[in-house]
Amino acid sequence: MIEFPLPHNLLSDIGYVSPIKVYHWLASVFSGILVCIIVYRLTGRISLLCFKGYGKLSTAQKVEWNNRGFSTFHALLVAFVSLYLLLLSDTFDENSDGDLLVRRTSALSDTLLGFSIGYFVSDLAMILWLFPALGGLEYVLHHGLSMFSIFFSLISGQVQFYILMVLFSESTTPFVNLRWYLDVAGQKNSSLYIFNGVALFLGWLVARILLFIYFFVHMFIHFDQVKKVFPLGFYSLLVVPPVLAVMNVYWFWKIAKGFIKTITKARHRE
Repeated sequence: MIEFPLPHNLLSDIGYVSPIKVYHWLASVFSGILVCIIVYRLTGRISLLCFKGYGKLSTAQKVEWNNRGFSTFHALLVAFVSLYLLLLSDTFDENSDGDLLVRRTSALSDTLLGFSIGYFVSDLAMILWLFPALGGLEYVLHHGLSMFSIFFSLISGQVQFYILMVLFSESTTPFVNLRWYLDVAGQKNSSLYIFNGVALFLGWLVARILLFIYFFVHMFIHFDQVKKVFPLGFYSLLVVPPVLAVMNVYWFWKIAKGFIKTITKARHRE
């Protein structure tokens, strides 16, 4: 029988945090913000030199173009580091001796989570400032839930294993951004646009549908450990991932419709 902890103190069991750790977290967050600013500006300058059509874009399109530049950078970084931590590092190896899986951390995982908070703060600030040009309420909800989950995982040192699984799903972002770039560049009829559509469809299926199914199965199997997470983190695990999963399914449905439409047009051209 599954028992649920009573929410008598939702933040209990987080424990004492040393000043050194706090400085480490703050440095990671600010580095994430700083890198976003640098990549945003570099994207504009490099695009101006390498892509002739960039100069002809409207101001709003240039802003989104540059914004997608640093979102792509963040996605690639967190995908590779998350994959390393989950599959290659001993930190989250279930067969290794150590603390409970839900309470394992490392300096690298803390740095990655702090860096991601910096990214989400930067991106959300742009989304709200230019709302709704860069995204609607679903993006605000997605970023808000992401920051909430990552923040409490970072300061508590718990459930980082599951947070890293969700961060790996950001690996689909470069395909989403490339699709937008090709659309703006007038390349919707190109072979690259079709190949990217296939990669986006398959990548989303693996990273945001099948991976989330594995996420829930793993959490159910290890529920004896999940119950030991501090109360707010425990209830967040029961609420936030399902909400993100529903959003992923909704977006997957839209991607599938666009994918079928693109393939159909390609066949008619042949």
